[in-house]
Amino acid sequence: MVKLAAANGSTDLVATPHASTRFVFDERRVDEAFRGLSALSRAFITLHRGCDCNLNFQNLQDTLAYPTKYTINGSRYLLVELPNLIGVTVVRAQLQALLHARICPIITHPERNFSLQSNTDHIKHWVQDGCLVQVTGQSFLGRFGSAAKEAVDALMDRDLVHFVASDAHDCLNRPPDLSGAHEYVRARWGDARARALFIDNPAAVIHDANLVRSSRPKRMLKFFSFGAK
Repeated sequence: MVKLAAANGSTDLVATPHASTRFVFDERRVDEAFRGLSALSRAFITLHRGCDCNLNFQNLQDTLAYPTKYTINGSRYLLVELPNLIGVTVVRAQLQALLHARICPIITHPERNFSLQSNTDHIKHWVQDGCLVQVTGQSFLGRFGSAAKEAVDALMDRDLVHFVASDAHDCLNRPPDLSGAHEYVRARWGDARARALFIDNPAAVIHDANLVRSSRPKRMLKFFSFGAK
């Protein structure tokens, strides 16, 4: 998968094992696997460690206590996966708890979430609070069905997307290939937007830097007035 990502033009890749009730996050095993894969891959791609952290009570408490265990590169940025059936008030309170701890939640693939596909207003409110949004590249291409495609297009039209990721799981069905999604975004929303979502914003997260809205290049997102560590 790493070789395929490099062959498709990726220079950096964030490895994001899950942390959920189904997939227990074992930091020691993750670190060991990450070091081994990094050593094998460093000649053609740079790997970074992260986690797709399911938003449940136990994970929230552990993240607040040990944030760098889960965040990308030990930064302020945390990939957050929401449950399919959500209580909007509870989720917003949990996200705000992370924000108050100066942990920036990046909500992963909301366009594929059954509770959010038909109503992007919730996502708008979370972004206004300071959260960021990452969508899956194959959602633009119909891989996850028409509802996900309509939702991801709507999120893009409302300027509620900050990153496009492969969310790769294998080399065939869900490969680490963003080329088709990049072309789709570039053709529909322009070169500057594509560069922000595929290059500039991911680079900022990797280096724990501030993001700048592509459509408003002189205005930083509200949350990032704290500045880099």
